[in-house]
Amino acid sequence: MKFNEKVQETKDYLLSQIDQCPSIGLVLGSGLGILADEIENPVYIPYNKIPHFPASTVTGHAGRMVIGDLKGKRVIAMQGRFHYYEGHSLEAVTYPIRIMKAIGVQQIIVTNAAGGINPTFKPGDLMIIQDHINLTSQNPLIGQNEEEFGERFPDMSEAYSKKLIALTKEVASKNKIDMVEGVYAGMLGPSYETPAEINFLSIIGASAVGMSTVPEVIVAKHSGLEVLGISCISNMAAGISEHSLTHDEVMETTENIKAQFLKLVKEIIAAM
Repeated sequence: MKFNEKVQETKDYLLSQIDQCPSIGLVLGSGLGILADEIENPVYIPYNKIPHFPASTVTGHAGRMVIGDLKGKRVIAMQGRFHYYEGHSLEAVTYPIRIMKAIGVQQIIVTNAAGGINPTFKPGDLMIIQDHINLTSQNPLIGQNEEEFGERFPDMSEAYSKKLIALTKEVASKNKIDMVEGVYAGMLGPSYETPAEINFLSIIGASAVGMSTVPEVIVAKHSGLEVLGISCISNMAAGISEHSLTHDEVMETTENIKAQFLKLVKEIIAAM
C-alpha cells in the first residue's frame, strides 16, 4: 500500500470516531501523559486499534490517542510516543504527526523528559526548546519525497515557533512558573550517554539531551505545522550527575512536577 493510501485509511478511521476535528496536537513524553487525563469529553483510541499505528513499549507511555476538549480548544493527544530505539522505522515514529496534520491539526506541542547538561539546570526544571541538534545520524525525510505532504528541502531555521516561545514565556511569567531555555540534543538511545559524550554535547551548545522529539519536529515542519517544544529536566546527565541514571528517576521527577507542568501547558493551550 502506498504511503498516501495508508494516511487516508488512518485518517478515515479517526474521523469516524470523532465529531469535530482537533486544531492542536500534543505529544506527551515519559511520565507526562497525565495531561491527557485533563481532556474533557474524551474519546480514547488505543494505538493497536488505529490502522498502520505501531505499539508503544516504554514504561510511562499509555499507548493511546485521546481526543477532546482542553481549555476551550479541540485537541488530540498522543499519550505515549514511539521511539526509533524500540525498533520502529522513522516513518512509523513520525506517522502520528502526519495523521495529526491530515485531520486538521495546525499547531503541535511536543514534550519530553530530558537529561540536563547546562550546569545551572536542576531536576524538575521545565525547559523551552529554542532549537535542536540532530545527532541521530538519521532523518525521517530520507527517501522519496511525497510532495503532497511537504517540500523536498524544508527550512529548519525556525524549527520551534518564535511566536509560541514568546507566548509560553508570557504565560509562565503570568502564572509565576519558572522556566529555563535551551537547545535539545537528540540521540538514538536507548543507552544513556557517557560522560565524554555529555562533555562533547556541552561544547557544541546543547543544554539538554534525550532520545525523541527531533524526528517528530522535522516531520512537523515538513508538514507545515507550528511547533512548541517543552522538556522536563528529569535528571542531570552523565558526568554532571553524581549517581547512576535510571528510568525510575525520570518517572519520579515527572511525577513531582506534574502540577506545574499541567498548569503551564493548559494555560498555553488556552492562550493559543
